[in-house]
Amino acid sequence: MKSYLNNLGLKNQSSKEELLEFITPGGVLYLVMNRPEVHNAFDSEQMKNLTQALEKAKSNPKVRVVVLTGEGKSFCAGGDISYMKTMGQNTFEENKADGLALAQLMNSLYYHPKPTIAQVKGAVFGGGVGLVCCCDIAVGSSDIKLALSEVKIGVIASTISPYVIQAVGTKTAKRLMLTGETLTSEMALKHGFISEIAETNQLENAIEMLTQSLLKNGPEALQKTKALVFEVAQKEIDQKLMDFTADSIAQVRSSPEAKEGLSAFLEKRKPLWNNPSQKN
Repeated sequence: MKSYLNNLGLKNQSSKEELLEFITPGGVLYLVMNRPEVHNAFDSEQMKNLTQALEKAKSNPKVRVVVLTGEGKSFCAGGDISYMKTMGQNTFEENKADGLALAQLMNSLYYHPKPTIAQVKGAVFGGGVGLVCCCDIAVGSSDIKLALSEVKIGVIASTISPYVIQAVGTKTAKRLMLTGETLTSEMALKHGFISEIAETNQLENAIEMLTQSLLKNGPEALQKTKALVFEVAQKEIDQKLMDFTADSIAQVRSSPEAKEGLSAFLEKRKPLWNNPSQKN
């Protein structure tokens, strides 16, 4: 991650910030959890930071792709133990408010209109697994240790459970939530937590190649594709759904972006969104 910061002239950015944010010239927003001393475990302040950053990115036209990762050796070790210890002394109402804050973070990430990528490495526990499951794509290094470890300290993976189940299925989720067992990179890939494994020293290159692939595609088409998946997933394929998909493609085909994309293809040139020199 240091190489990204250096390349963007952010080498001297304050390391005291719990969340580092920077955007590449092409429009890739990097959200870097910056608590390496606790393996990027989060507290209430970090949950708020992440949620606010994701919400801002929704309406920022410069942001086309969001990459979530952690500084140091780990992605995210879930909730900070010191922070969680205080939760045990809170009232029901206070704990519910905290749970809703985490639920809002997961929801903001899962339903984000722009493509999201988790750059996963090292420790991935508890709520960190939830973050991975909420991203559209997750690429992991070969040193991952992933666990839904809440039961080991007498709590449950409640707020992240909808996203975990959606990502890996009910059967797998039940086993891992009940046992709290730790998965290697290979097992995380097998169960669907990540879609690709890269050697640790090649992880940043793998993410860069993936983001460059996404940036070649129409920005509006990417967002509409995400919306389409959410609308179609697990629906019965009946006349109503067929009409919806037909309406969707009819609307998109007449959009300025689709017309530009078709013209660029026929003229054997890059579309304007992928050719900065031709942008107004």
